[in-house]
Amino acid sequence: MLTVAFPAAAFATNCYVLATSAGEECVIVDPGIGVEDRIAEILRQHRLRPAAVLLTHGHLDHVYSVTPVCGGETAAYIHHADRYRLVDPVRTLEPGLVAMLEQQFGRAAAWSEPSNVVEVSDGERLGLAGLDLEILHAPGHTEGSVMFRLPTVPDGLGSDHDLTSTLLSGDVLFAGSIGRTDLPGGDHSAMERSLRDVVLPLPDPTLVLTGHGPATTIGRERGTNPFLQNLRPSQNL
Repeated sequence: MLTVAFPAAAFATNCYVLATSAGEECVIVDPGIGVEDRIAEILRQHRLRPAAVLLTHGHLDHVYSVTPVCGGETAAYIHHADRYRLVDPVRTLEPGLVAMLEQQFGRAAAWSEPSNVVEVSDGERLGLAGLDLEILHAPGHTEGSVMFRLPTVPDGLGSDHDLTSTLLSGDVLFAGSIGRTDLPGGDHSAMERSLRDVVLPLPDPTLVLTGHGPATTIGRERGTNPFLQNLRPSQNL
């Protein structure tokens, strides 16, 4: 699996471009602030054609560029519980932060929703750009936070690194931490349930591509992440 990752211009939000190989269709995950030029460069370099834009949740730093990246045809996929956030993801921000974003990246009044939005649900499987993706609903950071699970790993990984699958975790799970739950729509109890019932049952050799910060693995987080230490999985996935 061809995988290109880079941080956005603000908040260090990780944006991912995934494809089976160069010259094929691709999916773009979480196009945040100021990523349009970098995405265009990646598409040219690898001769990729966007088939879909996947959103792990509806916070501004993960969806800011979704409409220009989608253009008029490419669909944006988001969990139905976070669909409302695409109406105006700026409205819940502090005024000072909004002013900063407007000054650097364009006025909030220019926001418009993608013309093609597809709502997804827990357990749903998507076949996009030759990739098999499973939707794992993991609320807590937001009501509609999801993780995307793939039964493959980026090129150059796999058996030599004891990795068997990939999880795009958004802001549910980070290396050594988890997403905050004190923003509008956040719920700490829901986050604990998501960590216990959705994250912990995942196999240890799962590569975790996080919404912020470095990649990690489920095994590493199970053994070292303080937010997982006192939780017990309810079942194996």
